[in-house]
Amino acid sequence: MLRRLVAGLAAIVLVAEAAVLVFVHIVLGATTANQSMSIAGSDPDVMSKATYGLGAGMGAFLVLCAVLCALTAVRDRAPRGFARAVLITAAVTHGLLGTLSVVLVGWGAFVVMMLILCLLVLTLTLYAAPRGAGAQDAPAAPPPLGELKPTNP
Repeated sequence: MLRRLVAGLAAIVLVAEAAVLVFVHIVLGATTANQSMSIAGSDPDVMSKATYGLGAGMGAFLVLCAVLCALTAVRDRAPRGFARAVLITAAVTHGLLGTLSVVLVGWGAFVVMMLILCLLVLTLTLYAAPRGAGAQDAPAAPPPLGELKPTNP
C-alpha cells in the first residue's frame, strides 16, 4: 500500500513541477522577446524560442516521469528497463539541481527539490525490495562453527 501511495504521490508532484517549470519558461521567454534582451550579441528571438523549447522539453520529460510513476503505482510492479533508467535520470537531475538551487535560489527551493528526489528514490527502492520482506522473513541463523563445510577445495 505504501509503495503505491509513494509512486502516486510522486506522479502528482512531478506533474505539478512540470506545470510550474513550463509556466516559468513561458514567462522568461516572453520577457526576453518583449525586452529585446541580448547576451553578448545573441539574437533575442533565438533566445526566447530556445527558452520556450527548453521549457517544453523539461515539461515533457517530467510528465513522462509522472506517467511512469503512475503506471508503477497502478500495476504495483517495479519499473524495469527504460522506465527505471528514466526515473534514475530524473532522481540524479533533481539531486544536482537541488545542490545548485541552494546558492542560486535559496533553501526553500533546495527543500522542494530534495522532497521530489526522496519521492523518486523511494519509488525506486520500495519496489526493489521483495514483497513482504521484513523481520519475519530474515534468513535463519548460520550453523554452529563445528558444522561448517569449506566452499573451495
